[in-house]
Amino acid sequence: MKTKSAVNRVLLTLVGIVLLGTGLLILTGSFDLYRRRHLTPPDGWPLTTPGGVLLDDADRTRWTEEGWWWPAVIAVLAVVLLLALWWLLAQLRRTRPGHTPIGGPPAVDGVELRERALRDALAADARHLPGVHRARARMVGPPSRPEAHLDLTLTPDSEPGPVLRALNDGPLERARRSTGRRLPAKAQLRVTPHKAHRAE
Repeated sequence: MKTKSAVNRVLLTLVGIVLLGTGLLILTGSFDLYRRRHLTPPDGWPLTTPGGVLLDDADRTRWTEEGWWWPAVIAVLAVVLLLALWWLLAQLRRTRPGHTPIGGPPAVDGVELRERALRDALAADARHLPGVHRARARMVGPPSRPEAHLDLTLTPDSEPGPVLRALNDGPLERARRSTGRRLPAKAQLRVTPHKAHRAE
């Protein structure tokens, strides 16, 4: 799992848990379920009745006279805002290489390879492999760590093992030598549908 995906899932899970818990707490108090079901909430539990509030006047004004209260509130809100902006910018950040430096950053003599050119060359090379009917490629990841994702459609009589070995030793190896990078790759294989032969 990529780092961005893992962070997104953790954050979304935490936000979902908080929202779900808050919603259940409000619904339980709004429908007066504690009294109807003869349940006893913990001491100090908020929103136990339809007219209950999350924070009463005493709780809301407990520390307002303290000198540290408002600076602390502003600091917490500023941190939350910065984290939200960081999360938003992380989602908008480009996840495709765009231009890949040849030979690794910094580029050799400033030479860079466009992501589209590398993608098209890799797909065209893979289409000439024995047992491959159709091939598509795309590049993902930042320019410093590009990764090739290939979608191969095999002929009905081909076997995945030899095709994968030929892909690694042929098109991928040539792309790695050309770019001077490790170029990790993922391949998705599928088989061309064909009509069943009727035996007589």
